[in-house]
Amino acid sequence: MKLFTEEDVSRDALQGKTVAVLGYGSQGKAHAKNLRDSGYEVIIGARRGGPTAAIATDDGFEVMSFSAAATRAQVICMLMPDMAQPRVYTDIRECLEDGDALLFAHGFNIHFGAIEAPAGVDVIMVAPKSPGDLVRRQYAQGRGVPCLRAVHADASGEAAERALSYAHAIGGTRAGVLDTTFAEETETDLFGEQAVLCGGTSQLVIHGFETLVEAGYQPEAAYFECLHELKLIVDLLYEGGVDKMYEFISDTASYGDLVSGPRILDASVKERMQEVLAEIQDGSFARRWMDEYKDGSKNYKSMLAERREHPIEKVGRKLRDRMSWISRPKKPQKAA
Repeated sequence: MKLFTEEDVSRDALQGKTVAVLGYGSQGKAHAKNLRDSGYEVIIGARRGGPTAAIATDDGFEVMSFSAAATRAQVICMLMPDMAQPRVYTDIRECLEDGDALLFAHGFNIHFGAIEAPAGVDVIMVAPKSPGDLVRRQYAQGRGVPCLRAVHADASGEAAERALSYAHAIGGTRAGVLDTTFAEETETDLFGEQAVLCGGTSQLVIHGFETLVEAGYQPEAAYFECLHELKLIVDLLYEGGVDKMYEFISDTASYGDLVSGPRILDASVKERMQEVLAEIQDGSFARRWMDEYKDGSKNYKSMLAERREHPIEKVGRKLRDRMSWISRPKKPQKAA
């Protein structure tokens, strides 16, 4: 495995180029600020009159329409949500010129064919492995978060160098940049979200909470055991892997982990994970999600609303209000 660091950036392949960041959400805001602080000319493409356009203006950026930004820049970064990208791309498609670079932070639309760039344009990806807020905070502190780099189309002959220079500019080479492909990044990212990080974890927490409550235990006690303390374990895993978790939890917890964990998440769970992965790989998940989005996201909104009204959320809101050390939550994100 080759991990690219600051020493591997022999030249600035983006020197003299204007960078257009299209979308000023979590990743867009972080990339734009880091790029500007690294000395690049950065302009913002945003929907006229939208809330992010006002925020970008307040942050000192020149803000214009998506098409105007794409026309003026030589590096065009598609950093709005996945499902908004195809619509925005129709606005900028004719603005792209030979020699431009079209950059993504996630490979979804390229890998599944929702966006097809012109032949003379580099198509590259720099995917930080963290939320945008952490990308910005780490950069501001002189550090960085790991990034993935991929090249889908190398029209200029220097697409890889351009991607590495971009990763360097947002702080990625401080932590390390790993080469991948659009397919690998997209499929592993979707799988991780669905099977482990979001879908798997939230469902495991909910099942645990329900099991205790149905057995007669207080919902508050169930919340503490199945959700609240999860952060303590995740922090240990994040800092030192499974080995550090075993080092810091009790022998009783370790023994329970070893004898009960495989009973809860047995081989059948892995089989269903393989089914989920197969649906990601063959594109059926992407097609289902695209169809859902085009149909107004009715099922998605219904499922999200139902999940947010689960008893664990009602109990959690009351308990978290008494936890002064927790940052107050922002307004829940609206469904796409």
